[in-house]
Amino acid sequence: METQPTGNSKPVHSSQTGVHPRLPALVARHLKAAWRKPPQPADAPALAALDEALAAHCGPVVLDSFCGTGQSTALLAQRHGDALVIGIDKSAHRLRRHRGDGNYLLLQAHCEPVWQHLQQTGLRLAAHYLLYPNPWPKPGQLARRVHGHPALPALLALGGQLELRSNWQLYVEEFGVALTLAGHPSRVALVADGGEPLTRFEEKYRNSGHALWHLTATL
Repeated sequence: METQPTGNSKPVHSSQTGVHPRLPALVARHLKAAWRKPPQPADAPALAALDEALAAHCGPVVLDSFCGTGQSTALLAQRHGDALVIGIDKSAHRLRRHRGDGNYLLLQAHCEPVWQHLQQTGLRLAAHYLLYPNPWPKPGQLARRVHGHPALPALLALGGQLELRSNWQLYVEEFGVALTLAGHPSRVALVADGGEPLTRFEEKYRNSGHALWHLTATL
């Protein structure tokens, strides 16, 4: 049985105080060239399972990237009752902690190759959630953030209603800048208090008194 999150999480600390000055140039470069890195062999079983699930499903598809233990995937499957909800996380340890089943699929894989694979199939998502991805707060880690990664165009090509959540306001604002540069308007706001936390991180951050931010966009 999983232990309950406690409220002892520290806020994100970074020497970066504003939108990274290299972000516009980095996003522009990624938008000009498709990311074509071959999937890692470890991701192959997940991609095969993904293809099998999609072949058997004829309704909408929702993606839950960086799903951790899959708590959010199960909750999103309840919210999107007619959809196949797919949770992706690279950590087998986190996914093994999942309890439950339903109309959703959990995959152990890196998210970026999955985005690329789905883009190549021509799939368009109904919705895409990125809930509390690793913020990579050091200024030198910009390219590791979702909006600084070369796979960003693949994510954008999947379309759908996009929602990103983070306890680091700057991360959300940077993501919004990247979307604007790519021609997609977005909205940034505080996550409303109340309601069931979508992830264990969200519960822990809320218990710790963090401000929780989210970005929404229609791609």
